[in-house]
Amino acid sequence: MTFLSLWLYAGLIILVLMILLWLYSLAIKNSSIVDIFWGTGFVITYWLMAWLGSIDLTPRILLLGLLVTAWGLRLSAHIFSRNHGQPEDFRYAAWRADAGSAWWWRSFFKVFLLQGIILWIVAAPLLAVQAADPSQTSCSCEYAGLGLWLVGFVFEAGGDWQLARFKKNPANKGKLLTTGLWSVSRHPNYFGDAAQWWGFWLFAFSAGAWWTVFSPLLMTYLLLKVSGVAMLERTLTQTKPGYEDYTARTNAFFPWFPKK
Repeated sequence: MTFLSLWLYAGLIILVLMILLWLYSLAIKNSSIVDIFWGTGFVITYWLMAWLGSIDLTPRILLLGLLVTAWGLRLSAHIFSRNHGQPEDFRYAAWRADAGSAWWWRSFFKVFLLQGIILWIVAAPLLAVQAADPSQTSCSCEYAGLGLWLVGFVFEAGGDWQLARFKKNPANKGKLLTTGLWSVSRHPNYFGDAAQWWGFWLFAFSAGAWWTVFSPLLMTYLLLKVSGVAMLERTLTQTKPGYEDYTARTNAFFPWFPKK
């Protein structure tokens, strides 16, 4: 199956999944579930398209699938654990309040369809690897991709774990986490997420699909400028005492030694 066929079929599958998720969100009156689904959505798309497309499970495709699965399921489990028993995320709650009675249908376009489209675009290198001719390899960049993914996984999973453990301690309420991975980056989890997507893209690059570079570029942009670093920085600067000093000595995104 060609890349275009795989990509179009994947778009239909993602649309169906998002419609079902949207209907469930209406039943529970909580649009935050879209965040929990984000990582799992890639896992479902990857393996379902491998099955529907009758893709040969070569070592490259199996390895990439395992990495996507580890990344996606861990991220979904982390967000579920963080959000379980909590009210709707403040971003969606604010949109719900602004939209009033129209939120039930606006939420589909503003939240679920939008994230479904982004998921579809970002998944391009994963599907390009599946559609590539296994006998044609432009380089052995999947080894570099694996290494970059491992670095990213350590930063994302390790950063999330350190922050969750820090918040569990009542003595840390209102304080900043500035040790461990958080001493070399103010957002090690976001850096790790971006690094893993560049690792996925290197698998596609190895398979000759260099042109899917728009996927990690989009993810990095979103993490830096839209839903990640930029949004949190605006809030933390106003709510966390000492955050300006932390900003002065610690890189925002790329890990580096703290400044004196």
